[in-house]
Amino acid sequence: MSTVIELNHVTKSYDRFELKDISLPIKEGYITGLIGPNGAGKTSMIKMIMGLISQDQGDIRVFGQNNHHEQAAIRGRIGYVSDESFYYENVTVKQMKNIIAPFYPGWDNDTYLRFQEQFKLSPGKRIKDLSKGMKIKFSLAVALSHGADLLIMDEPTSGLDPIFRREMLELLSEHIQDEKKSILFSTHNTTDLDRIADYIVFINEGRIIFNEMKESLSERYLLVKGGKELLDRDVRQWFVGLRENGLGFEGLISNRAEGERYFRDTAICETPTLEEIMYYTVKGDEAHA
Repeated sequence: MSTVIELNHVTKSYDRFELKDISLPIKEGYITGLIGPNGAGKTSMIKMIMGLISQDQGDIRVFGQNNHHEQAAIRGRIGYVSDESFYYENVTVKQMKNIIAPFYPGWDNDTYLRFQEQFKLSPGKRIKDLSKGMKIKFSLAVALSHGADLLIMDEPTSGLDPIFRREMLELLSEHIQDEKKSILFSTHNTTDLDRIADYIVFINEGRIIFNEMKESLSERYLLVKGGKELLDRDVRQWFVGLRENGLGFEGLISNRAEGERYFRDTAICETPTLEEIMYYTVKGDEAHA
């Protein structure tokens, strides 16, 4: 199985934060969700992949090419959608499209006009007068109009209404039907990834916690709810993260089979959501810091 992105022993240091020896393959032809709390390193990783900042050590390859040596060729094959606007604020939607289009050899104006109508983008409206959600729609229209082989989405559903969020996820699922297309989707809204992601990369405090198929997570993790009398020092060690109150406890175990054997007759055992996996893992890391 080929990869669309490869990070090999990548390190990036800031004053109070470090991405630590990151090695990560992103598989071609799939939607990979990137999750983690604020400050975990998601945006820094995306900026390094796109060549916007340089790593201190290590190697990054996109489409098999060094992302700095072949930057122009690589960027022409990437579509980028973010909750931040990088467009000229005082030009109109149509003018901005005309500025962007020549940079992409695969630009399809008919496709763009179809999305412009579908997203209700007013061509005469200035960028600065667009709402945050409309700016994201414009970014998505651009990204889907030049045949991008890799879509990089950085918090793309922020500011979108629930109806268009669902519509966008459907568009992304259609885009990926071409098995050579790939999507890297960074978001805090893990319910979006529950719907469409194939793989999940979880990063916390600058290190990769896991990179796994989404379906395998339900086979690995178990959410347990029960009374405090079930907990002793040895049992506590099984939990990735644990939350206790006056009524009992709720916690995440990373060995589902072991957890079910011990708790199935004495506690409530459930399959955790991505949000619960992220919450309890971060909570556990903080407890052991």
